[in-house]
Amino acid sequence: MKKIWYAICLAVASHHGLQAQNFSPKTPYYGVAYYDEYMPYDRLQQDVEMMKKAGINVVRIAESTWSTLEPQENTFDFSHIDRVLDAMHKAGIAVIIGTPTYAVPTWLVRKHPDVLAVTSRGQNQYGARQNMDISNVHYREASERVIRKLMEHVSKHPAIIGYQVDNETKAYGTAGPNVQKAFVEYCKQKFGTLEKLNKAFGFDYWSNRINTWEDFPSTVGTINASFAAEFAKFQRKLVVDFLKWQADIVREYKRPEQFITQNFDLDWRGYSYGIQPDVDHFATAKTLDVAGIDIYHPSQDQLTGTEIALGGDITRSMKNGKNYFVLETEAQGFPQWTPYPNQLRLQAFSHLASGANMVEYWHWHSIHNSAETYWKGLLSHDFQPNPTYNEAITIGQDFQRVGQKLINLKKNNQTAILFSNEALTAFNAFSFGWGARETYNDILRPYYDALYKMNVELDFIDPSTEDISQYKVIVVPALYAAPTNLLKKLNDFVKNGGHVVYTLKSGFSDENVKVRTEIQPAIISEACGVQYSQFSIPNGVSLKDTEGKWTSDKTKVTQWMELLTPTTAKVLAYYEHPQWGKYAAITQNQFGKGTATYVGCLTSEFVYKQVLQNVLDKAQFPKEKSGLEFPLIHRSGTNQLGKKLHYYFNYSGASQNFTYKENAGTDLLGNKVVATNQVVSLEPWGFVIIEEK
Repeated sequence: MKKIWYAICLAVASHHGLQAQNFSPKTPYYGVAYYDEYMPYDRLQQDVEMMKKAGINVVRIAESTWSTLEPQENTFDFSHIDRVLDAMHKAGIAVIIGTPTYAVPTWLVRKHPDVLAVTSRGQNQYGARQNMDISNVHYREASERVIRKLMEHVSKHPAIIGYQVDNETKAYGTAGPNVQKAFVEYCKQKFGTLEKLNKAFGFDYWSNRINTWEDFPSTVGTINASFAAEFAKFQRKLVVDFLKWQADIVREYKRPEQFITQNFDLDWRGYSYGIQPDVDHFATAKTLDVAGIDIYHPSQDQLTGTEIALGGDITRSMKNGKNYFVLETEAQGFPQWTPYPNQLRLQAFSHLASGANMVEYWHWHSIHNSAETYWKGLLSHDFQPNPTYNEAITIGQDFQRVGQKLINLKKNNQTAILFSNEALTAFNAFSFGWGARETYNDILRPYYDALYKMNVELDFIDPSTEDISQYKVIVVPALYAAPTNLLKKLNDFVKNGGHVVYTLKSGFSDENVKVRTEIQPAIISEACGVQYSQFSIPNGVSLKDTEGKWTSDKTKVTQWMELLTPTTAKVLAYYEHPQWGKYAAITQNQFGKGTATYVGCLTSEFVYKQVLQNVLDKAQFPKEKSGLEFPLIHRSGTNQLGKKLHYYFNYSGASQNFTYKENAGTDLLGNKVVATNQVVSLEPWGFVIIEEK
């Protein structure tokens, strides 16, 4: 019987399009998060019918309802899960099960108050989600029990294609006595002796020196950025360990063709903004079969597609170019995100253009009470068809019709941004001086945004990336803290023919956030051919390029300026200022076969584009054939049939025309031939997908 049941399960999995150890569907997964537990009345069959009409082929369930699943300790109620699994399976809709561990039930807190994390602000109170200490023994015991009971109950159900471990996991600032004790053990293993630790962190300052392990202080009150950065690194390790622990439990039960994923999120500015400070995504993704991401972004007139591309590029890079899942993105979302006509379609296909194999909305239904009442789902509070839902129907139809040509998109990018969690933490400790609000992501984003608008596609790499030789150009934002071997690796990359663009505050300190004693920018000055010992906050400063083409209204300097003196570098721009005018602001140095460009200030998008285009030209980077720039966005790759695919997006409310310069192909959605040099028209918020012949 077991063999027959297993064969049935495999057949069902094949029906959903899963391939063993590949985890890719036959057409894109198009889905929603669905919570039967939240519904004000029983409408499961109506929802299933509406999902089928919209082309929804996957739902995510269970990850936020621990208190419903286990209403009292060791008492379980799987009724909501069972009825959704059975209904979805009958309808041919696949299911992702989430482990329900990111919001703890009341009984657990009553029995073990210590599961609530102690942070720098004191102990958390019950009510919010993600208020627990993910390393707490009582939390771990209860989590393991509910995960195992859930897996024992559902693992053989044929509707399930995969599992999501936890939800947008972080350490949540946990810093209680148990965490501090574990951190001491971590430091003992890493540094070995207190003498090495004291030297690495400069603990003689303000009498912070630790003379016995028993005197090791809490990190909560530290004024030492090195110490704080090491603790932040330790907290990121807690996340890696926690998700690996969950994934290992799930693997004991899951079938070989089922995947494990996690919905990472990004730094938040009211929307997804940049590198997540609290999670080492590259390290954590190693324990997953498929990397997942939550991407939320401005809409209406503020829709640019930048956050969609950014989140996609980061997530695709987590597993070295493998396709990924968008496990959450907005349908209607906040009131200011209610999409204009055509925007939901534009957004969905933009995810696929970055390499996503899934687009899943949070969520299906709008919630009628509690914290996220006005974060609307695909359906509004009345559960009736609406313009957004009706547009979703067209997406589902197109995914089914041409989706086989859109999934498993592969890219071969020659440009990368090197980011660093350690540099992020270190830079944010100081930023641009007391009271400055700018963060690491404020340095990274302008360069990413400029490249995106120039239609230069890229990958993300981090210090763990071993081989960087495949790239022609690497942009390195604010690499404030970095080990010597990484900086030498970048020097060698330039010497061997690569091209690096450094921003301000790069190479300044070692991996322990200890400022280097050499003339700055220390080790990388060998490749950059420039040095400086002073910096300032600009006031009334702009830039003047050496060719006299820039105007001061486009070159304002903001927040920070390093007073650069070239040694062997060529100056691209000086400061326009009566006192600082003798100093260089942007330099470029030929080093070996490549070039190192150093930008010593924050300035404008205009300047960044000029500098980046200069570097791309040096690298003999092929220019966008169509001469396109934002709001026309071109993204491309090779589909699973081995054919080149081109997406052209119009991120504006006005019609746009462009001349198609690639090889002749077929407009997949319009089923029309497109010739080379043919003029193509895009409606407001419109797009076209062309597959080369």
